[in-house]
Amino acid sequence: MRRQLSGLVNRLLWICFLAAGFYILLAGGRKFLQDEAGALLREESRSIQRSICREAARFLYPGLFYTSGEEQEDATLFSRYIDWTLRMHPLRKLSYAADANPAESEVTWEIRNSEDENERDETGEEDELASLAEEENASFSWLPDSEQPMETEESTPAQAGQIYSLEELSDFDYLLSNFYTVESNTIVTAEDLNAEKLLAKNMTIDKEVDGPQILIYHTHSQEGFVDSVPGDNSTTIVGVGAYLKELLEEKGYRVLHVTSVYDLIDGELDRSEAYSRAAEEISVILEEYPSIQAVIDLHRDGVDEGMRLVTEIDGKTVARFMFFNGLSRTKNGNIDYLYNPYIEDNLALTLQLKLQCEQYYPGLSRNIYLKSLRYNLHLSDKALLIEAGVQTNTLEEVMNTMEPLADVLDLVFGS
Repeated sequence: MRRQLSGLVNRLLWICFLAAGFYILLAGGRKFLQDEAGALLREESRSIQRSICREAARFLYPGLFYTSGEEQEDATLFSRYIDWTLRMHPLRKLSYAADANPAESEVTWEIRNSEDENERDETGEEDELASLAEEENASFSWLPDSEQPMETEESTPAQAGQIYSLEELSDFDYLLSNFYTVESNTIVTAEDLNAEKLLAKNMTIDKEVDGPQILIYHTHSQEGFVDSVPGDNSTTIVGVGAYLKELLEEKGYRVLHVTSVYDLIDGELDRSEAYSRAAEEISVILEEYPSIQAVIDLHRDGVDEGMRLVTEIDGKTVARFMFFNGLSRTKNGNIDYLYNPYIEDNLALTLQLKLQCEQYYPGLSRNIYLKSLRYNLHLSDKALLIEAGVQTNTLEEVMNTMEPLADVLDLVFGS
């Protein structure tokens, strides 16, 4: 009997202890949730709101934020989660890709970053709009699929040439998407790319005129290739220009090759006023030789170091090239101080050349690049800026390119 009573008392004591424990846990938990845990949850809620607001503002107004990381809030678990989640948005992924891969774009680095008169607004201040294009260029987001960077080499397979009908080319969207790449801070209209009007323009050169008929020069004479020899201009874009002169002369043209240096000051590379210095001298030469009917500024493009732009023609590896147009216009309107009376003629010339490339040398030329500024294309109605090869090409590959390029120029200038 005594043993049974003892067991009952023990069970009652255990029940009391358990009840007291549950009471303590319940009361303490309630207090914890009301005070410390509640405060933590409220703080994390505010942190989430701050993260969302900050990222939304960064997304809508990227120019208000620095991406260098010099000022960052203390990261919390929730803020890191929000940041990671927002990175999954396609446009945010584009922004992070630009930060992670500041590689060279399809457009020459020196052209984008020059600080001469072509890069300044009406007040003389540097045109900050160019920086918007640099961010997109670095991510390669705007490039045609056929020109996306590859780890080793980009090679365009040989294919049959194509002749486009006027009906196809008169479709503005078709023309734009198949033949052009447009910089993000400029705009081009159907009126600008009126194929019927552009193809009707006479771009021929009179070979009977005494004196030089074509002028070749190099705003950036120091541009070289993967195997260029330092100090030897014959292995740079200047040497390539000399070979193009020779090929054009074989076709019956009289060519003046200007080898003046505009991008060196006191022996140091300085492209800050290269276009202005080039314009000054070339303008004088054009006055001296009124027989000159076409002006070619021959460049070498710059791309990511893991990328090569080549194709094969007649068993030779050749570097691809690109025609380039400046529109003297941003999305805000025309840039009056960069007036160019020959914009339509310049556009006509590059389109006619591009179509000849597609017919006779498909895969050789890249999309025509349209940029907002001028680049001395106002010097002639037949002014050309050509990006021949890139810094990862060999000199031989770019020299090989001059042969089909000379043929294409002759098809338009001599027709």
